[in-house]
Amino acid sequence: KSIGDVMEMTIEQAAAFFSANQKIARPLSLLVDTGLGYLKLGQPSPTLSGGEAQRLKLATQLTRGIGRAQNERIRKMRKPKSTLYLLEEPTIGLHMADVELLLKVLHRLVDEGNTVIVIEHNVSIMGEADYIVDMGPEAGAEGGEVVATGTPEEIAKSRTSRTAPFLREVLKTKPRKQKLSSRAA
Repeated sequence: KSIGDVMEMTIEQAAAFFSANQKIARPLSLLVDTGLGYLKLGQPSPTLSGGEAQRLKLATQLTRGIGRAQNERIRKMRKPKSTLYLLEEPTIGLHMADVELLLKVLHRLVDEGNTVIVIEHNVSIMGEADYIVDMGPEAGAEGGEVVATGTPEEIAKSRTSRTAPFLREVLKTKPRKQKLSSRAA
């Protein structure tokens, strides 16, 4: 294949094409894991949405952090570094299948000892959170107040939260997976 052919590949196609070369395949696989497999390798960065740009940055961080040391002995000797990830609306424009991929990555980050704060309106993401700070009651000048705080189950029971009925539906139809934080609080 020519370089032009490669630049026209989607990230998912490129990950398969370069699967024999882990230095190339691993970062591409992380991009697929964050729901960006549909982007073309040659896509100009100004054409990315805000959510796509955030997930691209997230994948960049993942290549530096998660599973960096391939040798188990070296990994055990290192003191793990904790990173704070702050994501704003990372699901904008994502298909639900890609939201699920993103959730797996967020779970992975927390399981590695990192802290993840997500500013999000997607109730599927809220339903997976360890803790929610529900702001409102409206947007703009009519908002900015803490309406409810707690676990998704606690927010779903809130009488003051406008998010509660939607969260109840999500929790009813899709039981929560393991909490984002698998560590004891």
